[in-house]
Amino acid sequence: MGTTSFLTRARGLLRIRNQLVRECLAELLATIVLMIITLGSAAQKITSFEVKGNLLTSYLGGALAVMAGIYTAGGISGAHMNPAFSFAMCLIEQFPWWKFPIFVVVQTLGSFISAGAVYILYYDAIWHYSNGTLTVSGPRETASIFATYPADYVSISNGFLDQVIGTGVLMVGVMGILDARNKAVPKGLEPVVVALLVLSIESSMGANCGCPLNPARDLGPRLFTYVAGWGPEVFRWV
Repeated sequence: MGTTSFLTRARGLLRIRNQLVRECLAELLATIVLMIITLGSAAQKITSFEVKGNLLTSYLGGALAVMAGIYTAGGISGAHMNPAFSFAMCLIEQFPWWKFPIFVVVQTLGSFISAGAVYILYYDAIWHYSNGTLTVSGPRETASIFATYPADYVSISNGFLDQVIGTGVLMVGVMGILDARNKAVPKGLEPVVVALLVLSIESSMGANCGCPLNPARDLGPRLFTYVAGWGPEVFRWV
């Protein structure tokens, strides 16, 4: 009885009543879940000789990460996890413009924190694989664990077009899934269908630039690699 009373009082004291703070914390948590799984999948693909080169491992991890993130906070913040999605929601007047910069900062911060967590988790593997040198290019590069880099043959204009088309397909697909007037998705399974959409885009458009589809997913970890030892080369077109 005493334990129950203590837990009730603790919940009352820790309860966050400000709706914006609740939404920001939920968005932060959803983004962290998304990014830890996404970057962890990339870390396994790159540093593990057993699964190296297996793109399906990374693509599947990224798609399931989206599903996990939506289930984590979809009912509180909407689990945008992506400035492009927040922007699209503002355009159709489903999200207030004044919240947009706040969510972008939260999403980028969540991605930065996740990059740090994955770096700690795979610290030994990264340093063993890279032979003690953190590089952006070369046969033992590890920067692509955290951010996406274009293939050698991709120009800046082609890379830009690649992301415009990929992100556009993602936005159109998600809007169609969420549209109640469209062919309905069984309630509660929307995150699963969105994950399948992401998997299909990654499987068909991932070769050029790694298919980030998300500015926060790329910028947050890229900033982390800049301060963690990879240096300013992470911002160059390589």
